[in-house]
Amino acid sequence: MASELAGLIRADLAQLTNEANRLAIQPAADFAAQGALPNGGGNAFSFAQSMKNAIASVDAEDRAAGERMAAVDAGKSDDLVGAMLASQQASLSFQMLMQVRNKVMGAVDELLKLPV
Repeated sequence: MASELAGLIRADLAQLTNEANRLAIQPAADFAAQGALPNGGGNAFSFAQSMKNAIASVDAEDRAAGERMAAVDAGKSDDLVGAMLASQQASLSFQMLMQVRNKVMGAVDELLKLPV
């Protein structure tokens, strides 16, 4: 039982790692595919829209995890492992979003410190 659980956890961690890598590469790939330049075209990459999409995705994962946990608590579901994994995935997504936010805020602070 413990080895099966460890295998499931490893598989989920690998999936989360792949998803994080895909998210890190996806905006750059979209930007390159559109051929958008910062000052031209109506199809330009939007950092604000990307952040809104990321926040909406993290919120959806958190809501889904909450629903799964509520179903387990209410006795409607016996998938405790799935609920816990969904909760951990939502937590990791939130932590990753906060790290991106921290990096962006650090970059803004550095830009503000530049001499004009």
